[in-house]
Amino acid sequence: MGRTYFVEEAVGQYLSDLSTKLKPYVTGLLIGQCSAQRDYVIRAVRTPPKEEQKEDSISPSKLASVDEEWITTHASQVSRMLPGGLLVLGVFIIATPELSKESQNALRKLIFSVEKSLTKRRLWKPAEEEVSDRAALQICSATKKVVCRTYDVQDPKSSAKPADWKYQTALSASWLALDCTVNVNIHIPLLATSPNHDLEKNTKNGLNRWSKQIEDSVFLINGQVKDGDAELLEGQKKLKGNTQPSTQFSDVKVLTQLSQGSSPRSTATVQVCSGSINLRGAVKCRAYIHNNKPKVKEAVQALKRDIINTLSDRCEILFEDLIINEGPHKKNFEREYHVLPQRLFVPVAGSSVMLSDYKFGDEATGEIQERFIEMLDQSVQAEDIHVAEEMNT
Repeated sequence: MGRTYFVEEAVGQYLSDLSTKLKPYVTGLLIGQCSAQRDYVIRAVRTPPKEEQKEDSISPSKLASVDEEWITTHASQVSRMLPGGLLVLGVFIIATPELSKESQNALRKLIFSVEKSLTKRRLWKPAEEEVSDRAALQICSATKKVVCRTYDVQDPKSSAKPADWKYQTALSASWLALDCTVNVNIHIPLLATSPNHDLEKNTKNGLNRWSKQIEDSVFLINGQVKDGDAELLEGQKKLKGNTQPSTQFSDVKVLTQLSQGSSPRSTATVQVCSGSINLRGAVKCRAYIHNNKPKVKEAVQALKRDIINTLSDRCEILFEDLIINEGPHKKNFEREYHVLPQRLFVPVAGSSVMLSDYKFGDEATGEIQERFIEMLDQSVQAEDIHVAEEMNT
């Protein structure tokens, strides 16, 4: 039995609008959430055109010319804008009937390269029972016929399996949100033997160690420790009368263990260091979870991943910014303070889910609006941009 994708009706409208554009084909990403029983697609986003394509309206007619690197880069950028619980669930192609045979091969290649690129950046390991099927959606621009198949991305030899694609109204209008603020104080020593103070690599290693601490933490949901297999909404069933998009928030506290390892003895190593990196501040974390009897462990896992992703993504963004503004060969390693970008949230129409992004202090609202149009094909009003954090170093 194949997987079933429940899809927000607005996604169907979006794909239908894209198919009327006269290009021989359009590619893009599917965004949503996996669960053991079913998967949910709440957004589809077309691949942004490259500069040269904007000027030249005649686009290549062969699918062999699909720019894999451009699509995987887009997927990496988009994944930074997804709060906990959301991920790139698959890839779509809308193509003319002549290209339908080629489409399936192109989709298969794209699904594996997108997943490879996203996995490389993650600091967490997938759980054993995790869903590893990703959707390949093919739409004929002439007949509007929709064919959905899945590939198991854990198996490079995986062949296509048929999947159901079902539209639903107000699919994510009352998803649940878990919110927490995590105080971060990470000290990363820079070894004297480390070549050229490779800050980015050292930071990633330090974040790797810290992410294991987050994985081992205890999460209090609304002040209680709950059993992982319990239903998240137990005891909260009375709130069901509401049909308008509304978010039910749970407040979460994260308790990290002071000492790691179960054995009382620990071995210490002495290493010669030439400096250190300190990451300090309070970060806002958020995860969304479907409202079809979600388990506590699903919600906690989504929030853990958001905590880990939000910090590693910000460090990545900061290093990219430093390279652009200061060049990769900066040798001055006196004491320096850099402010990591702040997190902001933007609503999705007709949904209780918000998308996320990051802004530096000197970044204008217009730049954020441009990024949402380019990356997520979504226009955002300035008053809908909610900055979630105080400015801190």
